[in-house]
Amino acid sequence: MGEQSLSQPQPQPHPHPVPHPLSPSPPASTPAVSASTTLAATSASRPKKKQRSSDSSASKKPRLALSVRGRPLSADGEVAAAIRYLRAADPSLAAVIDSHEPPAFHCPHRPFHSLVRSILYQQLAFKAAASVYSRFIALLGGEPGVLPDAVLALTVDQLRHIGVSPRKASYLHDLARKYATGILSDASIVTMDDRSLASMLTMVNGIGNWSVHMFMIFSLARPDVLPSADLGVRKGVQMLYGLDDVPRPSQMEKLCDQWRPYRSVAAWYMWRLMEAKNTASATMPLISPALPAPGQAFTLQHQHHQHQQQQEQHQPAPIQIIDPGQMLPGLG
Repeated sequence: MGEQSLSQPQPQPHPHPVPHPLSPSPPASTPAVSASTTLAATSASRPKKKQRSSDSSASKKPRLALSVRGRPLSADGEVAAAIRYLRAADPSLAAVIDSHEPPAFHCPHRPFHSLVRSILYQQLAFKAAASVYSRFIALLGGEPGVLPDAVLALTVDQLRHIGVSPRKASYLHDLARKYATGILSDASIVTMDDRSLASMLTMVNGIGNWSVHMFMIFSLARPDVLPSADLGVRKGVQMLYGLDDVPRPSQMEKLCDQWRPYRSVAAWYMWRLMEAKNTASATMPLISPALPAPGQAFTLQHQHHQHQQQQEQHQPAPIQIIDPGQMLPGLG
């Protein structure tokens, strides 16, 4: 259609040209205007039409790219495919891949449960967060009871009694309320594209961009999420490419572009790279919205918990926080 509209408005000296239905300037060939004037007007209008066509096609490409999502990393063979791709796309990353076991992205919880758990773990050391979470589950009669209506029914006093602060209680109630009113649902969260999902989830009090990134990677197993503000990933990129300074979040998109469409997996290896470099500092996000409850099998959590236990034998474990504003773990 675009090529057809560009080819139609040819300069015609004849007094009775037949204008194309999509032509933007039919008055250009009125009898009162000379042939030379008509030629000039037609040629002058041609670049504008060409420019509009170019702008339109350029603006459509990013939207199409954002609307297409790959298979989840929890699908059979998808992590292996991601590793093959990243190994070929980035020789520097290939060496890191060869030094670690492949990641596993499986979460037994529904999206609502994962988001609730993310809020409960915010700003707490690992053991304290696990204790609060266990008491929260007991209060609801078990994990199947983590439902929007049940969370809404909990009072601030009930939540305070198990160690949940009033502010965090308001976060839980806000999330549950948005589910109860239909603004959010597990079904809609699973089907949203990444940008729409980030926009919707950050409407919930207490959920910031970092939490959304962790949720998309570890709960939804989205393959192409780059947590560009995460300090562990940024330090990993600095070390991987021998940069003088830690890259700014605004620089991460360009530096990590070759990892598309598997930036989630590459980010996981950046955490592993930093953990290997500095074992005295826990560099993985302490607990992501996706990680299952303590005691359940999950490779990433198990490895991190083992590392923390080793550190406790030699020195006090550093208190790591997940802050809804900054959402950056302490990396030392």
